Amino acid sequence: MWLYLVGLVSLYYLLRWYRERQVVSHLRDKYVFITGCDSGFGNLLARQLDLRGLRVLAACLTEQGATQLRSQTSDRLETVILDVTQTESITAATQWVKERVGDRGLWGLVNNAGIISPFGHSEWLKIETYVNILKVNLMGLIEVTLSMLPLVKRARGRIVNVSSILGRIAFFAGIYCSSKYGVEAFSDALRRELQHFGVKISIVEPGYFRTGMTDMQQSLEAVKRAWEEAPTDIKETYGQHFFDAYCDLMKQVLSKCNTNLNWVTDCMEHALTSMHPRTRYSAGWDARFFYIPLSYLPTSLADYILTRPWPKPAQAF
Repeated sequence: MWLYLVGLVSLYYLLRWYRERQVVSHLRDKYVFITGCDSGFGNLLARQLDLRGLRVLAACLTEQGATQLRSQTSDRLETVILDVTQTESITAATQWVKERVGDRGLWGLVNNAGIISPFGHSEWLKIETYVNILKVNLMGLIEVTLSMLPLVKRARGRIVNVSSILGRIAFFAGIYCSSKYGVEAFSDALRRELQHFGVKISIVEPGYFRTGMTDMQQSLEAVKRAWEEAPTDIKETYGQHFFDAYCDLMKQVLSKCNTNLNWVTDCMEHALTSMHPRTRYSAGWDARFFYIPLSYLPTSLADYILTRPWPKPAQAF
């Protein structure tokens, strides 16, 4: 019985491995547009795809980021300035892409741009922080996608949306989790809506990786500002000891971030170049073997495991 089961599972993974190794033809003729290429995953992916021979259209938030990226890549790669929170900027970038891809359409759209800072409990953050994170991580992704979608449909291409493991199980940075849950829902709905148009949509769910978003000094400074600006009654509820312990816990988590960003960009590249891309890619050992399994546990057990290291608020019951 068990031998047959092991055989079937082994056969399934062997067939999947073979199927996923089949690569799309004529990659050098295909255009890929990537957001958030100033640093981190987007920057590395742009350089990685450029080396692969694809025609990369890299969107950066700053001219400095664009100039630096062009200096590290071939003449095939082109850059454009894009602020995903501004409709005018998205419209201009879409027109810029349209002029380059022509009748071929856009093979790949990678929605990578995102922010997470500041970390912190929900009560500590201003509503403006909530709005800003949602505008970048969710509304910006949606507006870029809808603006570029006619070009992707023309090429019967790919959309790769960068979510997070915190889009599968939420336990801190609540507004960031909310934005990533939104990315998951939008991607799932759009994938089903576009199934008859030949467009394939993949979601990449990284665990903890060391990028500008998880820089320890910047993250600690941001959470300290949020704490200082929080109402006095809220700070009294938690207490200074709680905040200090919370910062120590943050340091422990951020110090363990994976430094090999290729784990994430390889998933993105596979989603763009494989004949049979996956619907979801979990990048990182923490994502695959801790957070994903944890998301299937009973809620009470998952809550205990996730919050057990947390400090106790001053006015806790």
